[in-house]
Amino acid sequence: MSRTASLLAAVLLAGVVAGPSALPAAAATPPDRAPAHLAAQHQNPALAAAIAGLPSADATAALVRVGGDEGVWRGSSGVHDLRTGRPADPGARFRAGSVTKVFTAAVALQLAAEGRLDLDRSARSYLPELIPASYGGVTVRQLLNHTHGIPAPDFPATTVEEAYADRFRVHDPRDMVRSATSKKREFAPGERQHYLNIGYTLTGLLIERVSGDSYERQVARRILHPLGLGDTYLPGKNPRIIGRHNHGYQTMRLDDGTTGLRDVSVWGSTDGWAAGDIVSTTADLERFTDALFQGRVVRGPLLEEMFTLPEVTDFRTGKPAAYSIGLSMKVLGGREVWGKTGGRWGYNAAIASTRDGARTLVYSVNSTDAKGQDMNKVAEHIMVAVYGRP
Repeated sequence: MSRTASLLAAVLLAGVVAGPSALPAAAATPPDRAPAHLAAQHQNPALAAAIAGLPSADATAALVRVGGDEGVWRGSSGVHDLRTGRPADPGARFRAGSVTKVFTAAVALQLAAEGRLDLDRSARSYLPELIPASYGGVTVRQLLNHTHGIPAPDFPATTVEEAYADRFRVHDPRDMVRSATSKKREFAPGERQHYLNIGYTLTGLLIERVSGDSYERQVARRILHPLGLGDTYLPGKNPRIIGRHNHGYQTMRLDDGTTGLRDVSVWGSTDGWAAGDIVSTTADLERFTDALFQGRVVRGPLLEEMFTLPEVTDFRTGKPAAYSIGLSMKVLGGREVWGKTGGRWGYNAAIASTRDGARTLVYSVNSTDAKGQDMNKVAEHIMVAVYGRP
């Protein structure tokens, strides 16, 4: 085993065996800086327990912000990196994955409000040179609510190890669209729902076409700058996270043939682009969530598009659709919770809120299997602690 792998294993083992008392404790906002209605850590044992004991087999760090009229809580746990064991930085940047889709949807809806993008018009009418006639019936709205029927593009990697070896590949969004639309459709547009990135890859290209500007500049001009999200950015081709960040790790086969954790903090995200490449902080995402749910990002009837589920069933499960334009909905603790989760290798993130904004949640969890089929256990415990069980 390599020296780095040995150090990672030793730190992880220490965290698993010794338990929370041997690790950096979850940090609440200092009382002298907290509002009077603060729900401090010792007053919210469920949340404190949800992020205790890190690093563990499931995650190496967690950052949490809860806000809204029902109380405020701030917490962090785990380590900045497994090599040094330094406490996790609560202000660190992280990859937010598919939370990007909320930003993309908001820009598209702003353009719709300006009359520059028609949700009921075919996507092909905007991009005739790219979208073939076989997908001519797909509307902009269907791209945004995952009812388009376009399959996922092909990627060369089939395992996490192959994906890691290919992590610096630069993916062109047009090539991804060509790969996807060269295949037979999964279902007729508007008949089912299948959550995939490709609809938002196409939406990013639509934003560029109708605005005459890059997708990245449109997000910055319309959302990041007006809201003062100074720690949020779109990385483009840069595989590194700029500035302070807690390292992300992924369980995979190591060079010596054993299975363990590999530092995957440096990894290109061009395969996600407008569907999943944003880098942010919990503070910035909380500010964005507040503004979005208060109607300060998208306004009026177009905001309601983000809280309207299509009346179709899921392509794979047959259950009712769970995704709207940009968001998804779950009933937790007996009430509707709207938001979006995201995952990039080494990082899971989410924003969530009740419709009235009474309780908001933002978290970043440095998951050791961020793209696994099941929800990360630490992230699940956070969600249940804040909102209750499904």
